[in-house]
Amino acid sequence: MDPALAAALTIVAGLLIVAVAAVLVTRFALNGTTSADRASVLTAVAELIRAIRGKR
Repeated sequence: MDPALAAALTIVAGLLIVAVAAVLVTRFALNGTTSADRASVLTAVAELIRAIRGKR
């Protein structure tokens, strides 16, 4: 396999894993919350995702 293709597939797979994890964390965090608390929960999840990606 071409090394460039392997690197590209690794990057795409990593991004896909992070995206799926972000959706699942958001879904589980919002489960059972009231509408008044959803904004703060979404803000906390966004900060968590930024910290995982290293953009903080």
